Amino acid sequence: MTTSPRIALIHALKHSIAPIEAAFAQAWPEARLMNLLDDSLSADLARDGKLGDAMTERFLALGDYAAATGANAILFTCSAFGPCIEAVARAHAPMPVLKPNEAMIERAVTMGKRIGLLSTFPPTLASMPPEFPASVQIVPKLAEGALAALDRGDRTTHDRLIVEASKDLRDCDVIALAQFSIASSAPLVAEATGRPVVTTPDSAVEKLKGLLEAMP
Repeated sequence: MTTSPRIALIHALKHSIAPIEAAFAQAWPEARLMNLLDDSLSADLARDGKLGDAMTERFLALGDYAAATGANAILFTCSAFGPCIEAVARAHAPMPVLKPNEAMIERAVTMGKRIGLLSTFPPTLASMPPEFPASVQIVPKLAEGALAALDRGDRTTHDRLIVEASKDLRDCDVIALAQFSIASSAPLVAEATGRPVVTTPDSAVEKLKGLLEAMP
């Protein structure tokens, strides 16, 4: 694989773009990024409360579009759509198609058996725990109101609500931040809880780089 592959980043929340671009800039600046944003995906999931065939079709269309632009890999950045992303991965194999959280999950399970899962988007706490192996215990925690604060542009309140929620996870071995949009809060959570914290963007970039470097 060339040193500057084209990576399609597909987002369901506009807040995911900056954290993943920052992670690439730090760990893999040679990668050429393209951003596809459809924030109606998260709005429609929040409204419907479940993933259906129509949602999967929308994801397949996004995957087809990304592949048609010449992307070498696709990274989805919203953690509430696991089954839809798996359908895209099947459709485009052997191209690497990553769920946002799979690399972080792989890292977290090496760090302890009791994993705190902190999220600001309620559907994530329904869809993501089954992606962890049965050998670990997941302690889900919603930072109520934090995403609404971020939508208003109030990052201070967003971070404060995340820190407050994280204190309920102090008895966990490790705390996993479930969304790209809260990755920047990792140092605050680590300080408030005294626990190690893993984030999705850094883990995802590292895994994607390894997969593409291993391809002929």
